Amino acid sequence: MSLSIEQLARANVRALTPYQSARRLGGNGDVWLNANEYPLPVDFELTQQTLNRYPECQPKLVIERYADYAGLQPDQVLTCRGADEGIELLMRAFCEPGEDAVLFCPPTYGMYSVSAETIGVAYRIVQAREDWQLNLAEIEARLDGVKLLYLCSPNNPTGNLVNPADIRALLEMTRGKALVIADEAYIEFCPQASVAGWLGEYPHLVVLRTLSKAFALAGLRCGFVLANAPVIELLLKVIAPYPLATPVADIAAQALSESGLAEMRRHVETIKQNREQLVTALRQSRWVEAVFDSETNYLLVRFRASSFVFKSLWDQGIILRDQNKQPGLAGCLRISIGTRAECNRVIDALAALPVSDDLREQA
Repeated sequence: MSLSIEQLARANVRALTPYQSARRLGGNGDVWLNANEYPLPVDFELTQQTLNRYPECQPKLVIERYADYAGLQPDQVLTCRGADEGIELLMRAFCEPGEDAVLFCPPTYGMYSVSAETIGVAYRIVQAREDWQLNLAEIEARLDGVKLLYLCSPNNPTGNLVNPADIRALLEMTRGKALVIADEAYIEFCPQASVAGWLGEYPHLVVLRTLSKAFALAGLRCGFVLANAPVIELLLKVIAPYPLATPVADIAAQALSESGLAEMRRHVETIKQNREQLVTALRQSRWVEAVFDSETNYLLVRFRASSFVFKSLWDQGIILRDQNKQPGLAGCLRISIGTRAECNRVIDALAALPVSDDLREQA
């Protein structure tokens, strides 16, 4: 019997809906506020002219500098192609397809489910409470067979921190049963909330980090897994032989230098200032029902007639991220914090939208 290419593919891949990244969704904008990137480019020059040689699997300088930055030892750090690869490496190392499961709490980052589906690992969902905190009782009731539990703090797309007491309760609940993975992609905007300092207390805690956000290096694709040495040793068995290209390692090391860290912290302060001004302006807009508190470089905003607002701004080249399909986020759009001028473009565009007697009729 002759099989088509699609029939030759694994059944779970045929059924898979890929993660709809900002770039896959497209748009022809000039104000890109849909991917939580830093709005301006950073200036680095390549210093390593060794492209004829394969790179180190774990570049020594990158590992040492990140360990120093995170307050850890080098054997507690693994670098990879963005935190996304870290999400998947953990599943590949710890989950048996068809037997084990992972668990996460929507509304949250979409790659947890996509990675599980790609690998063929079951996933369980325990929806967050109305305040977007963990439903610990429901999680405990569904832990049987779960190997990995992903939580995002600050959470994407809601922007809130997970209650640290609840994270501790979760770590106690899963001790000896499963790993708890704290996704800290946005932690530079609230460094006091990191749980990386808890690794000494919890052998089953893992922390994910990235250079994509506050470091303004989304195009570099460089992330980190922070964990105790036994976890790192297992991940090194399944990671690709050369996960970081030489130019990536070169720039990452520069970004983690003393001057690079100082520049990153300046980015954070700029974004926080722009965020506060945008919050104030949005709360005065007739189109806005709620602006939720954020510890990140984006805002979750509930709009009246959100579909109309989204399309109207899209048509003007202002690209936001629609979150309507996420559980509990009807009417919500996510807005990355751009430059002051980009934030003003959003406010001016909202002010110029035509208003009917009932704003909802515009949807």
